[in-house]
Amino acid sequence: MFNAITHSQIFVLDQDEALDFYVGKLELEVGADVDFGFMRWLTVNVPGHPERQILLEKPGGPTMSEETAGRVRELLTKGATGGHLIFSTDDCRKTYETLQARGIEFTEEPTERPYGIDCGMRDPFGNHIRFTQPKA
Repeated sequence: MFNAITHSQIFVLDQDEALDFYVGKLELEVGADVDFGFMRWLTVNVPGHPERQILLEKPGGPTMSEETAGRVRELLTKGATGGHLIFSTDDCRKTYETLQARGIEFTEEPTERPYGIDCGMRDPFGNHIRFTQPKA
């Protein structure tokens, strides 16, 4: 049946600000940036891994009414939309220090876990992001 997940989606309030954060600070790369008129299809991916894209979508048409989009925007800013991303890294503490120096605010410092070392942060819109250094 299925053989891969190619795209995941999170909501963002401003796609240009999302580009600054995800590409400028997290060093992801743009997969696609297409203006369809009724929406902008904007994806990013881990460099060298274009097979898995993250769609940075503004709440709104064509999939939802303006009333619903307003509610989604409100929930997003509270961190309540369920948007989560989890990345892996070879060195959690070094990545944490690099991103902290770029002004990223963290919700949790690097912490030893049974599965490795991980930490948490949020993007400018309220989406939860974690990155993990798995145990060898």
